[in-house]
Amino acid sequence: MATVSLLSDNEVSAEALAVFDDIRAVRGTDYVNNFWRALAHDPALLRATWERLKVVMAPGALDPLVKEMLYIAVSSANGCDYCVHSHSAAARAKGMTDEMYGELLAVIGMASQTNALANSLQVPVDEAFTA
Repeated sequence: MATVSLLSDNEVSAEALAVFDDIRAVRGTDYVNNFWRALAHDPALLRATWERLKVVMAPGALDPLVKEMLYIAVSSANGCDYCVHSHSAAARAKGMTDEMYGELLAVIGMASQTNALANSLQVPVDEAFTA
């Protein structure tokens, strides 16, 4: 259960509604998800988060599918159920196949295991790996 209400278009401020309208325009949909509706209680935070997300997730040296898959990995590590679900849906919409998802989960699982082992053993970083 959310700790704040999920604001409808009729309940948000004019500033928040403008962000919702931009979300709809950029994404080419009428749908504004619950994350943005929760953030709408703080229109400045809503706008800042949306503006930064547009920049970070835009095509660049990494293509959008890779960025979505990275988002899934970090969200898994951070235990964010909402973000795992929303970015898995976004990655599938950008072409992630079941095979790709399976490999992604294998990498996440392997990294989690080896990270825990290296941290528990306090293995020093090899000199060859330092910049």
